[in-house]
Amino acid sequence: MLRRLFALSVLLLVALAPAALSSPALAANVKIRVEGKTTTIFGAAQPSVTADNALQALDAASTAGEFYYGMTASSFGDYVSQIGKYPASESAGWVFKVNGVSPPVGADKVTLKDGDVVLWYYATFGPAGGPPTLELQRLPANCYVVQSVTDAGKRTRSANATLLADGKRFKTKNGRACIGKHAGLVRATAPGAVRSNAQQ
Repeated sequence: MLRRLFALSVLLLVALAPAALSSPALAANVKIRVEGKTTTIFGAAQPSVTADNALQALDAASTAGEFYYGMTASSFGDYVSQIGKYPASESAGWVFKVNGVSPPVGADKVTLKDGDVVLWYYATFGPAGGPPTLELQRLPANCYVVQSVTDAGKRTRSANATLLADGKRFKTKNGRACIGKHAGLVRATAPGAVRSNAQQ
């Protein structure tokens, strides 16, 4: 009886091995935030979702946050043409970054890995391209540093950033400020830049 069970187990493993090898990779656990034209639409503190690519991450956030997004077909492929209230226009629209970098391919073509950070945001484009995005990092003693991030992912201290906490504004010096004890989340803004993530 044991010999028969062993033989059946081996046959089952051999039969299932090709299916296991050809099955798609497991989706990644990633953080996501969606910054709208005038306010954060989803995930100021960058909650986690499970997704294979940046478009799936947006879809998961849309379900969790109950917000609308729309797609438009074009000769270059489908693209996200609206999130929330605002549709894309001639010089503005919805773009995304993964780990601070704007990929050169569509959102459904970017394979995500565990720990990636996906940011979707509304951008107005000018002669120099789109706006920088801000990243906020908490330091010890209620201090924070704000980085301005280009589409290529280059990070520099945001010289003109302001921190917002508990209804108060704190100017940064060379992208850094200490704000003392506070109860709520801290965000960073700067002229011409996309709002930062939130930190405690």
